[in-house]
Amino acid sequence: MGEAVSSKRYTPEERTQYREKLAENLELFDTYLRHAEFKSAGTIGLELELNLIDSDNQPCLNNRKVLDHLDEEYQTEIGAFNLELNHPVLQVAGQGLKNLERGVADRLQRAQKAAEAEGLRVAAIGTLPTLTTDLLQSEGWMTEENRYEALSNSVIDARGEFVRIELAGEETYRQEFRDIAPESSCTSMQLHLQVAPNRFAEAWNASQAIAAAQVAMSANSPLFLGHRLWHESRIPIFTQSIDTRTPELVNQGVRPRVWFGERWITSVFDLFEENVRYFPPLLPETKDFVEFSEADAPKLFELVLHNGTVWRWNRPIYNSSDSGAHIRVENRLLPAGPTPVDMVADAAFYYGLAEFLVGENRPVWSRMSFAEAEENFFHAARDGILARVKWPKIGHIDVADLVIDVLIPQARRGLNRLGIDKDLIEEYLSIIDGRAQGRANGATWQLRMLDQLAPGSAPDSPERREALKAMMDRYLENQAAGRPVHTWEVRV
Repeated sequence: MGEAVSSKRYTPEERTQYREKLAENLELFDTYLRHAEFKSAGTIGLELELNLIDSDNQPCLNNRKVLDHLDEEYQTEIGAFNLELNHPVLQVAGQGLKNLERGVADRLQRAQKAAEAEGLRVAAIGTLPTLTTDLLQSEGWMTEENRYEALSNSVIDARGEFVRIELAGEETYRQEFRDIAPESSCTSMQLHLQVAPNRFAEAWNASQAIAAAQVAMSANSPLFLGHRLWHESRIPIFTQSIDTRTPELVNQGVRPRVWFGERWITSVFDLFEENVRYFPPLLPETKDFVEFSEADAPKLFELVLHNGTVWRWNRPIYNSSDSGAHIRVENRLLPAGPTPVDMVADAAFYYGLAEFLVGENRPVWSRMSFAEAEENFFHAARDGILARVKWPKIGHIDVADLVIDVLIPQARRGLNRLGIDKDLIEEYLSIIDGRAQGRANGATWQLRMLDQLAPGSAPDSPERREALKAMMDRYLENQAAGRPVHTWEVRV
């Protein structure tokens, strides 16, 4: 999706040509996987999506001007009130996680200074609580780039009707949108884990198995357009925003484009093949086919672009360059925020668990059905750190207790195996433990603060709107201080 596209809509001829190119790309990828050498340096990386807000904590549609003050590590996102920062890849061993924390903090500070130059502030949060339905139904919500308008047009054209958002938690939200505007409310942190192709299946399966625990511990999106919904509302909102299916197609079992998946895999090829087999192209851009020798790393432009329009929560990434190619897992399920140390604690928890689980003699995915992993995932999105999940040999358990008793010790062993300095292992995992012990994360803090500021308030009421602005002031104060979220006070 990062590739620029030339059109806002596509002809049948363009779609036919793209389908042919996609089939060629898939065959080429299969050949390359069987014969080539891939980079497997074990590097990590991070992308972080942010919100721009004004002095009244309202979203501001001004990302272009802010980006004028920044370098190529920052880029647009679909919402004109969003931007994204990309952290360079790092070696995870030794002080790698601390370097990641410093790098994220430095880049957030640079983004903040750029925003301040335009009279704005930056907020790292899963869904911006002060965002409104009116703004998402306005003309100017989208960043003016072909790729975003083409994506929205393709989703609506495929669907044939408006996007419908419907979600119930403590409160209920229902609304139709003429485009995919609600997607812009979903700001995430995406972790990259580079692996050798012969280890990819294990890394992806492990990532799927622990997705529920990740979501539960990191939840930071309990308020969507002023409504108290799921603890990680971003997950169902994103799913519904880019759903190309009508209700009839849902009832027929057609797969959604925002997808947990449906089975454990044996090869990275399984995922790319599923993408081509199950999902019609949304952005049928083509480039000239280039012959290659087995030593080359093919660009696979069409396959890579198509892969970017199937939003798996753990997405396979193929990347090629003049020096070779690599494969990585893109872990997409975490919300942005609250602080750099919180986000790197989430990263440490993920990298440590993934490393431990791929080394088990009898891996967890051989003892858990895929349906159970998916059910756990959505329970965690709904109830956050208060969720109950099902785990092999244990049965049903509070996810926080599972994290304390089972997953943190496993993550610790995984991080040791990765060569992380022991003081950093304890520093970051103590943050995950602190959240679990206190049942406290970004989502619970937001909800408790709202209870303090406007108890019993109704969605869209003046009391709720003022409380959300006041809550964001406190959130940004805590974010600037950099303290882990489980230590934040809940006070008026």
